[in-house]
This record gives sequence, C-alpha cells and structure tokens, in this order.
Amino acid sequence: MLKTNEINIRDPFVLVWEGCYYMYGTRAATCWGKADGFDCYRSANLKEWEGPFEVFHRPQGFWADKNYWAPEVHLYKGSFYMFATFASEASDKRGTMILKSDQPLGPFTLHSEGVITPDNWKCLDGTFYLSPEGQPFMVFCHEWQDISNGDGTICSIPLTEDLTKPAGEAQVLFSASQAVPWVKSFSHPRYPRNNYVTDGPFLFRLPSGRLIMLWSSFGESGYAQATASSQNGCITGPWIINKKLLFEKDGGHGMLFTALNGQLLLVLHSPNTSLKEHPVFYPIDISLLEA
Repeated sequence: MLKTNEINIRDPFVLVWEGCYYMYGTRAATCWGKADGFDCYRSANLKEWEGPFEVFHRPQGFWADKNYWAPEVHLYKGSFYMFATFASEASDKRGTMILKSDQPLGPFTLHSEGVITPDNWKCLDGTFYLSPEGQPFMVFCHEWQDISNGDGTICSIPLTEDLTKPAGEAQVLFSASQAVPWVKSFSHPRYPRNNYVTDGPFLFRLPSGRLIMLWSSFGESGYAQATASSQNGCITGPWIINKKLLFEKDGGHGMLFTALNGQLLLVLHSPNTSLKEHPVFYPIDISLLEA
C-alpha cells in the first residue's frame, strides 16, 4: 500500500465508484517526454492506496508517443470513458482523445475517431460535460503556443451521443488574460511576448444550479487553482472569472468530488515541481463556491 504523499502524479482525477476511490493522473516521470500509458490507484479512505494499476498502454502503431497527460474517467451510459491528451514527437501534434472501458481499472481502449479537439490546433486537458438536456460536450484548452497573441483559451465542443467524434465547431469560452490582475504573463525564448496559460478545466454544478469551472494558470505565487462561473448556467456562458483564487501557491489542475462521507473535496497536485508532485486533498465549503 502507498501513502498519498508517496504517489508521484500530476493532474489527479478521482472517480468514486462502488465504495472505492479510483485516482488517475499523469505519470510525473514521463510527463515532459516519451510516454506509453496511464495508471490508476485505488483506495477506501484516500490515505492508503493500492496500485499502480496500468489502465492504458500504448497500442502497436498508435500515433502518439509523448506527453500522455491528464486522464479523466467519467461514467456515461453505463460505460467508463477516459478523456486523455496525447502528443507526437514526429508530427508535433497534440490533442485529446476518448477511450472506453467497462470497468474503472480498464483496460481502456481507443474509442473516438482520432482526436476530438480540432486537428490543426495544439490542445490539451479535455474534460467531459453533460448538459441538463443530455448533450455531451468536451471542454478543453487551446494552448498558448498555438495562438498568435500567446493568450491561451478554454473552449467547448459538442460531441455525438456515442462520444466518437465532434458534433459541431469549437467555441471559445474565455481566455487566460481575462483573469488579470491575478494571472501573470511570461516570456519564452521562442515566443518573446506576454504569454498566458490555461490548464485543467473541470465543470461542476452547484446545489443552487450554478455552473462553475475549475481551471489553472500562473499567479504571483506560481501555479494556481482558479474558478469561473457561467452567468446563464449553460456551457455557452458568458463566463466570469473569480478574482479570488481557490489555491494560490504552487498547486493546481484540480477537480471536485463528493467523498463517501458526503464531504465535498478538492484534489490537485502540489508542488508544481517535476518529480515532486503528489495529490493533495482539501475539504471545500460549498458557500465559497457559491460566492
């Protein structure tokens, strides 16, 4: 059994299923280079974990061979769907695909017809959203490197009912620079301009009916966990970014889930330092998200 602080992953995502917690994430050791799979850890108490169990391994001939990022697993129509980002060394392509399994521990197999995100964009961190009307969406990040002014965006795209392909065009929900003054820009040798990052969107419907989004960027104290809220309660927005950060010092790419005891929890990775990242859990007062 592993303690939580012994697990070295980024972008933690927790699925609660049949009295257990299943935690997925980016393998920290292969995050920035060649990669070939995703793991899951299982726990009854969020303190001690079985695993890792490999739930996806790169199939022979699969186009992607690096940057296996941010696996999320969502239950939909009786099956488990993994939304995960992949990249290719040869083509410099990056996008989110959907995988499928009949159980949380996999094995997950390729399901979508290629990447769901626009094929000519560099994209990452796709997450699942199901509207009250039953329309499935993917919400994802369009990477700052791929945008002429360096201002990363968060976008949505409708999906077909079987989650195999897009059912429409991608729409921009908001850009990172809309979070000024707390969000901080940075320069890069290849992109000498004011660049702004968007990472890790996650949608959550509050008891009041309000639709919020967790997302991450960089603030005064490093990587940070932010929130935004939809003014019309729909994915289309408009979206207003909260001026107060949920977690402001060296941690982010989080999500919310309800523990077995009914407590709402935030999980994110911290610190945001290569090979030192681990999941951390914080109880959340729902009133803070309603504000």
